[in-house]
Formats: sequence, C-alpha cells, structure tokens
Amino acid sequence: MSAPVSEPSPQTGAQAVVADATDPARRPDVLLRVRRDEDHEISVWWPIGAFIGFSVAVIALMSFIPGGV
Repeated sequence: MSAPVSEPSPQTGAQAVVADATDPARRPDVLLRVRRDEDHEISVWWPIGAFIGFSVAVIALMSFIPGGV
C-alpha cells in the first residue's frame, strides 16, 4: 500500500477574492485616499493652517447672524 498523495485543497471563494485583491488606496472609487511611503509625514503646518482657516470661516459666518454686537 502506498502513501496517500496529498491533493491541493480546493480554493474557496474568499481565497480567490483575496488573491485578486487590489490595493484599496489605488481603487478609482476611493476619492482622497493615497498610499504614501511608510516614512512619509505631513508637514506640521497643514493642521495649523486648517485650524486657522476653519476658525476664520466660522467667525466670518457668525458675522452674518443678526443681533451681534
């Protein structure tokens, strides 16, 4: 009697999907997600500028509310 020959296990649907998966950051339907290098860091000025810009926008919009001093 010979040793049983191991046949490759059948591939499941999930394994097939994972094998054909693409990088989510490269999908065309993802609008603002970008894959960057691991050592890439944004400049500290981006959040500072966003905070200042948002604050100015809120103050400008509040100036349209009647009853202000």
